[in-house]
Amino acid sequence: MRRRILVSTLIVVTITVAVLGGPLALTTWRLVEDFTRADINSRLRQVVATLDSQVSGDRPVDLSAVGIAVPPGGSLVVRTPRGVSSLGELAPGPTVSETLPFGLSGSAVLSEPITEMRARQLQATALVLAAVLLSVAVGAVVATLTARRLADPLQQVAGRAARLGAGDFRPAPHRHGIPELDRVSDVLDSSATALAELVQRERELVGDVSHQLRSRLTALQLRLDELAAHPDEFVSSEGAAALEQAERLAEVLDELLASAREARAAGAAPIEVAGELEAVADEWRDPLRSEGRTIRVRTPDGLVARATSGRLREALGVLVDNALRHGKGGVTLTARLGDNDTIVVEVGDHGDGVPPELAPHVFDRGVSGAASTGVGLALARALVEADGGRLELARTRPATFSIFLPVPRTDRAVAAPRPLPTTGPR
Repeated sequence: MRRRILVSTLIVVTITVAVLGGPLALTTWRLVEDFTRADINSRLRQVVATLDSQVSGDRPVDLSAVGIAVPPGGSLVVRTPRGVSSLGELAPGPTVSETLPFGLSGSAVLSEPITEMRARQLQATALVLAAVLLSVAVGAVVATLTARRLADPLQQVAGRAARLGAGDFRPAPHRHGIPELDRVSDVLDSSATALAELVQRERELVGDVSHQLRSRLTALQLRLDELAAHPDEFVSSEGAAALEQAERLAEVLDELLASAREARAAGAAPIEVAGELEAVADEWRDPLRSEGRTIRVRTPDGLVARATSGRLREALGVLVDNALRHGKGGVTLTARLGDNDTIVVEVGDHGDGVPPELAPHVFDRGVSGAASTGVGLALARALVEADGGRLELARTRPATFSIFLPVPRTDRAVAAPRPLPTTGPR
């Protein structure tokens, strides 16, 4: 798009220059000739006025009195009944001349080489062409800046829409200064919030439905197990058959839930956990430093998790922001290899922690222990779950949140990583 805007603007500038520059150069060429002839004519009038005074006094023509009016390299030829007089010599070649009569039958011709006029014409035309080229250069600069000003925000908005479609619900606070594009950014942010809420409600609904179905299936299996042990052979056989169907139904439910989790995490890819934690720490180091606090990263080399970089960073950003707002002391980002092929990422601080009455509802939307909106932790959980992971409150005092991320299948047989190094505050 940037190239199209640039080419279109340059075409318009080129057409404008071609339409106006050519006639302007031609007009300049002719104006120089007109000015030259007007100057010669003005000089000649002064000469004729002097010669008229000489002729009227019946004096002989004295050209020395009018020599100052002859241009450099030019000549003056005066014809009277007494003869022809001249002043100055012309170089061979074309000339520019003007003729005026004086007295009863006299005439005066003032000439100068045409090369002088051509030199001035070329100089003036060169200035016009330089101005035209400068206009093209300015047009190119303006076109480049305009293309960049329009194309870059459009690419950012398009990228924002693509990330939103991929499940990255992070808001984009940056605005471009273009009302229409800023309006689109506002709408995308509103859509991201609405989609995050929808995803969370869908996760909660699936969790509630699966829990209820499992509870009912478990109760049903217990009753059928009793029937399968009934002394009546017919009752026991029917009970065993029904119990088998119930077990198959439980397996189908597990498969459907596993497929749903895999579908949600379709955009996830193997990522280096250490790099993601360092990026989040760099983003939040200055805000924490302004509060007199620090942030540390403790993670072994070689930890690879299956997740979406944008979602993981946003979720970690929410947790660090929560520690900044409600916690105290330094913030620590820790990663380790957990059980059941998971990577555990923990975010903790040294504050008073989460009140016991708030702990069971800390991830509920609208629930907050301070003046915040109570949306951040719910959004963080939705982002983590969208990649097939889970977010939990591991410890209430001091508050420690744990993110459990799956390990890529190709990396699950890798040996345990080396001990945790510590990255101090910078």
